[in-house]
Amino acid sequence: MIHEQFYEDYEIGFSRRTFGRTITETDIVMHAGQTGDFFPHHMDAQWCATQDFKQRIAHGTLVFSVGIGMTASTVNPRAMSTGYDRVRFVKPVFIGDTITVAASITEKRAHPKRDTHGIVIERIEISNQRGDTVLVCDHLYLVERRTPGIES
Repeated sequence: MIHEQFYEDYEIGFSRRTFGRTITETDIVMHAGQTGDFFPHHMDAQWCATQDFKQRIAHGTLVFSVGIGMTASTVNPRAMSTGYDRVRFVKPVFIGDTITVAASITEKRAHPKRDTHGIVIERIEISNQRGDTVLVCDHLYLVERRTPGIES
C-alpha cells in the first residue's frame, strides 16, 4: 500500500501497533545461516539447559529484523529510512514467543543541511506475549517537506 505523507503531516504522539508474530526454531536456524552467528546461546539446546535462561534465545538481530519488518506495511514515497539509534536488547526472546510492535512518533526536527526535508523519529518497542518489552530503538526517517524551510 502507498501512503504519501509529507514531514508536516506527521504528528508527535501518533502510534500504531502490529499483529503478533511467533518466533520459531526455523527463524533462529535461518538467521544463524544468514549471519554466521552460530553461538551456542542460539543453537545448542543442551548447553543452554545449563545456563541461566535454560533454553535457546533468538538472536537480538533476528528480533530487530522481524520487528522492523512487521512495521513495514506501507510505502511512503516522500520518506526514507536513514537508520536506527539506541538499539537495546532488553529481554531475551525464546522459541515460541510471540512478538508485537508498537511504533510511536516521538520527535520531529529540521534537517541540519536540507531545508527541503525534515527528520522524523519513530520509537519502536517490541514486546512479547506477556507484555514485556524485549527490544527498543529509534527509527529515523528523512521526510520531504511540503513547504521547504518552514518548521511545523
